[in-house]
Parts: sequence; structure tokens; C-alpha cells
Amino acid sequence: MMTRRRALLGVASLAVAFSAAPLAQAQTIKVGEMNSYKLFPAFLEPYKKGWELALEEINKAGGINGRKLEVVSREDGGNPGDAVRTAEELLSRENVSVLMGTFASHIGLAVSNLANQRKVVFVAAEPLTDKIVWENGNRYTFRIRPSTYMQVAMLVPDAAKLKKQRWAIVYPNYEYGQSATASFKKLLSKAQPDAQFVGEQAPALNKIDAGAVVQALIDAKPDAIFSSLFGADLQKFVREGNLRGLFKDRPVFNLLAGEPEYLDPLKDETPDGWYVTGYPWNEIKTPAHQKFLAAYQAKWKDYPRLGSVVGYSTLYTVANMLKRAGGTDTEKMIAAMKGMEMDTPIGPIVWRPIDNQSTMGAYVGRLAKKQGKGVMVNWRYADGALFLPTFEEVRALRKE
Repeated sequence: MMTRRRALLGVASLAVAFSAAPLAQAQTIKVGEMNSYKLFPAFLEPYKKGWELALEEINKAGGINGRKLEVVSREDGGNPGDAVRTAEELLSRENVSVLMGTFASHIGLAVSNLANQRKVVFVAAEPLTDKIVWENGNRYTFRIRPSTYMQVAMLVPDAAKLKKQRWAIVYPNYEYGQSATASFKKLLSKAQPDAQFVGEQAPALNKIDAGAVVQALIDAKPDAIFSSLFGADLQKFVREGNLRGLFKDRPVFNLLAGEPEYLDPLKDETPDGWYVTGYPWNEIKTPAHQKFLAAYQAKWKDYPRLGSVVGYSTLYTVANMLKRAGGTDTEKMIAAMKGMEMDTPIGPIVWRPIDNQSTMGAYVGRLAKKQGKGVMVNWRYADGALFLPTFEEVRALRKE
């Protein structure tokens, strides 16, 4: 698989192994981490457990060339202004060498802009907006998760096969939802030129009036629905949609709904047959995932969510970058990230030099109920490298 990626992306290989030597009494390397822990606990509490496990493993294995890695974590307040102030404090007061984290797309964009201004490396963990590596991309910002474009591209082939003409769309009205919707319209129209978009609902994040939204979608009489709702908004939407028959004989495609942090609360309300991206943690049998799963459960006495994988992989990204760069020089860290290959619990990834986007993929499947719980069935792993825009398309999008 790595040989194929290397040929596809034209990058040099990387083999990063942490020394087992004891940590030297050298100055620690500080990583500044910020996130909206209070606003998005379902994802971010497991995310924090993920990077805490990674931190323990990295330092136990010798740190970064004998230097201990330290994470200085802060709440970002859930809005761009507070996030920028938090990042500034991490840089000026805590003297961190690298920034990582953020969840919401508009916050990720704000911190990315600051990183560009301050000329500091920022590894974006969760924000999914396409802009963070394309339209608003900069040389200092790197993003690990597959973007809205990538995850939509993973779902569109199944959507086009259904040959449904009339599509309704519902999304949270902020950067992530807007980006997902734009990608779906663009990619479905390309795959199915006769597709029509007959209804669009855009409730504010965490403020959905589910009854009104569901009724508006029913009134639009769509053949199928695309949704990027998640969290509490998704739960309310599903409940009202089930009660009013919105989903009866009507295919639904939903980004993220197969992630356990959002799927588990649905329980027996889980709608059957939805097409989703997610994380079937208990069915993934690869050696890398089994090793991660065992370590995570041993430390936390709990099963991982996708947030756990993201947190774990993000801090390992930072550690691998520092190891390869031989220190905290910004230019050397940027050079180290270009084409860097590394393993994650859900498969090997490459960091594309052209746009600083990793090739991490996502699991794609259908929703079903088993023993009163929502699960993903008929799932497959979609390699992110196969769902990225071409180099020519990226060059047209990036402004730098």
C-alpha cells in the first residue's frame, strides 16, 4: 500500500522509530494544544484521552531525541476570537514550539490564519473544511483528518448509483456544513448531471428546530436526502424524522453519523440503511488497530471513539515531525512534514507536499440496529489518497 502511495504522491518514504533510551535531562519540547472541550465533549473527551495515551507512549519510548514532550492544553472558548487569544498565550507565555488541535472549522481557520502570521507550525486535528488546506491554505498549516470534500467523495458513488433526481439537503449553518454542502452539490452534479436540489435547510449549530426542519423537507418531496448534521442536532433530527416518516422509502446520506460518539446516543432510534462515514471500532482487525485498541482499553477502561484515533494520531504526527526535523526549527519542521509517511490506528498515511493534507481515509458503510444499538454494517475503508483533488485542481485553489 505504501509503495502505491509513494508512486501516487511522488514523495520520499519515512521510517520513524523512537529511541528506547532513557530521557535525557534536556529541556522539554512544548506543544500547545487548544480545543472546544466544553462545546463538543462527545468528540473531544475521547480525543484528549487519545493524545494523552500517545504522550505517555512517546515519552516512555525516549521522547524526541531524548527530550521529553509536553502538551500544554487549553480550552479555546468555542469561538474564533477566544481561540486566537488562546493560541497567542500559548506562544508568548508558554513558549510552545508547535500548535495543534481545534474542532470547529471556523475556529480552525482562525488559528490557521494566526499560524501564518506568526510563522508557526499548526497541526489541525479535526476541522473538516476544505478551505483550511485549499482556498485559505498556508505553508504552516497541516490537517490530518479527511476533509468534507474527501468524505463526500467517498459517499457520492453510492448516491449516484441510486439515480435519485430530487435531493434535499440539511446542514449546520457554519463553515463545516456549508463546505460539505458545496462539495456534495459539486460532486453529485458531476456524477449525475440530472440531479436537482429541491430543498435546503440550514439550522444554526446546536439550535435546530427539528420539527420545522423535518416538515420543510417533507414538503419539498425529495427522492433522497444529504445531511451533515451531527451531535445533538442529529439526534433531534432523527427522532423527528422517524416520528413523521421522513426516512420511509427515502435514502439518506449523512457525514459522520457512523462515528460512535454520535451513533451510540441514538440507540434503538438509529435509522436503518443510512449511508454514512464513521468508525466501526469493534470490527477492525488490522494489527495496528488491535494494538491501539488494547492500549487504549488498558489505560482508560473504555472503548475508543473516532476522536480517540484523531487525538492519538495528531500527537504522533507532531512527534514524528519533530523527530524527523531534529528539533524545533520551524523551517525544518515544515520540510519534515512534506511527504512524511507514518502509521495510524486506521492505516498508513502520507502528508501531501502540495497542500499539507494527509491521506487519512474514513470508513464508509450503512447504519443498522443490533440488540437495540446502532452499528455500521457492510463497511469498507476508503483510502483518502483516492479521494483528493488532483495537483492541478489544488494549484488552482490555493492562493499562496
